[in-house]
Amino acid sequence: MQKQTPLLEVENLDIAFGSTKDPKPTVHGASFQIYPGETVAIVGESGSGKSTTAHAIIDLLPGTGHVTGGSIKFHNVKQNPEEFTELVGASSKTMQDLRGKEIGLVPQDPMTNLNPVWTIGTQISEALKANNVTHGRKDTHTRACELLAEAGMKNPESHLKQYPHEFSGGMCQRALIAIGLHARPKLLIADEPTSALDVTVQKQILDHLEGLIGELDTAVLLITHDLGLAAERAERIIVMQNGRIVEQGPSLEILRNPQHPYTKQLIKAAPSLSVRRADQRNPHHTTGRTLLKVENLTKRFLTPDSRPWKKKYFTAVDDVSLEIKQLQTTAIVGESGSGKSTVANMMLGLLDPTEGAVYYEDEPIKGMRRREELEFRRKVQPVFQNPYGTLDPMWSVFNLIQEPLKVHKIGDKQSRRARVLDIMDRVALPRSMARRYPMELSGGQRQRVAIARALVLEPEVVICDEAVSALDVLVQAQILDLLNELQEELGLTYVFITHDLAVVKQIADEVVVMQNGRIVERGETDELYANPQSDYTAKLLDAIPGADLL
Repeated sequence: MQKQTPLLEVENLDIAFGSTKDPKPTVHGASFQIYPGETVAIVGESGSGKSTTAHAIIDLLPGTGHVTGGSIKFHNVKQNPEEFTELVGASSKTMQDLRGKEIGLVPQDPMTNLNPVWTIGTQISEALKANNVTHGRKDTHTRACELLAEAGMKNPESHLKQYPHEFSGGMCQRALIAIGLHARPKLLIADEPTSALDVTVQKQILDHLEGLIGELDTAVLLITHDLGLAAERAERIIVMQNGRIVEQGPSLEILRNPQHPYTKQLIKAAPSLSVRRADQRNPHHTTGRTLLKVENLTKRFLTPDSRPWKKKYFTAVDDVSLEIKQLQTTAIVGESGSGKSTVANMMLGLLDPTEGAVYYEDEPIKGMRRREELEFRRKVQPVFQNPYGTLDPMWSVFNLIQEPLKVHKIGDKQSRRARVLDIMDRVALPRSMARRYPMELSGGQRQRVAIARALVLEPEVVICDEAVSALDVLVQAQILDLLNELQEELGLTYVFITHDLAVVKQIADEVVVMQNGRIVERGETDELYANPQSDYTAKLLDAIPGADLL
């Protein structure tokens, strides 16, 4: 419920990057308010200015970013409702006193925001000591344990001694939430706090965060590209496009009666909001021919505490069998650790199974001769989750797409050039980008390069491993539409690996649900969504944010 005096007032905020002589305006005239105990979400695609606006509040604009106009007022409502602090132009000491104590931050990517050479306990303790929350080593250690427990971490004492690389994505996010709330701030800025997490882990973390801020009466500024998530978690929504606020208001009102065309576009593109709608996907008609077949596939890995004299194994995939039919899209769905990516790597021949076999056109892929292996790799191509991590940053877009043709010795220089430009046209990459490098491209453009690189060899099967999980909903919708169009044009067969059942609804003909290395359910997409047989499948569907709000 809104109170009369706002906690934060942003008025006509202008932000630019570059020098003061030649500024590049980024945010234009942003105005909004946040009240104590309220959750407000700023939504928009990458480059809309939502994170830039949030970082301006705590004077943490990256690089040459600076505020060129407007006002940011932070009210001391607990002490004196008439007092406020002007944050634009505030001294470094003023901002240092506010950060952490009064305004907390949960940044977007836990793996780049946690120091890899410090234990989790050291990083929480550092925040506690910096803001004089605790005094003495014992007090700090006790409070660090309490904060991890509050963030939903079991056995916090043991986790304090671990390093970030020993944590899952969800555990790292809980550690950042503990740091963000360590000084009981009045305002918490949560910048895409769960964007790359499984829907079930996302729900757990957001439920827990919601409970914590409810107890502390902390206001939350939630930054997200998912309008479904925003509508489910926030009382009010602010929609940003190209650095401007185009619409704001109560969440359900924005969701059910959007006024701006961009808001309508976001709602249409959000997979989580379309999952309950009538099916608009055109089913693909298979030839009945089986291209890839997996029989009794099992994969075991040695555990970290295994010893030469006492080996311990972890079973990642347990007796999995399935068939991939030509011209269809088969989705393999499950949480992190369910074994889906391990199955994909064995299908690609990148990982040898402990037991069982993978067949391509009834021929086992293990033990192939060099020539046969090259032919298999030409016909079965991957598109991985993180294109920036799988594209050589020193190579241009043209060379990245051309490389597979060179490896397989296909065509001469002139024909390869024509083939590269043709595939760029097909994936809607302007030819002017041929000489650009990965760092000069957006996330969606990099993913299009990865798709072009896979398709340049004219494969029969494309295995997409979490190919759209880290993309904005608008870019995600564009890539999914592109994959559907290319399937029709080129007669492709897809294996789509994902944790997001909302995305699956838009692209898959058949769904295979995995849990703890085993298949727990499989069936046609529409039937599985309408009538899930497994409790685990129902749990995945229930975790989709905002699915029941429309």
